[in-house]
Amino acid sequence: MTIALGSAVPDFTLPTDGGATLTLSALQGRAVVLYFYPKDDTSGCTAEACAFQESLPDFTGIDAVIVGVSKDSPARHDRFKAKYGLTFPLVSDEEGALCEAFGVWVEKSMYGRTYFGIERSTFLIDAQGVLRREWRKVKVTGHAKEVLAAVQAL
Repeated sequence: MTIALGSAVPDFTLPTDGGATLTLSALQGRAVVLYFYPKDDTSGCTAEACAFQESLPDFTGIDAVIVGVSKDSPARHDRFKAKYGLTFPLVSDEEGALCEAFGVWVEKSMYGRTYFGIERSTFLIDAQGVLRREWRKVKVTGHAKEVLAAVQAL
């Protein structure tokens, strides 16, 4: 079962880069852009992270927070952030509970082989903790700007 649009997003606490943790309820009062991506330091994931980083001043200017989520370890997140100068938090969902809650852990197919992985997806949570928008099977080009427009429209 996935979290439905218009419903409250259940609180979670997960490890992040830098040895910290992130708790969703601690971000209450701010819009949260929660984006799920398959793997640190791969071409599409790097392009997406860099696009969000480039737009970060626009998001922070409207009191919105960007949070990236993958199943990579906090140590791998540290290396990814350092390599590309990322300054927003990257959550480590190694157990996959958050991925399951948002319905992004899906069966994929590549070169005739099927496997499970994270479907590139973004979720917009409003300042009261309610899920307002979702983008699934995200195409990276132009995505950060589209999400910024949605946050501005809240």
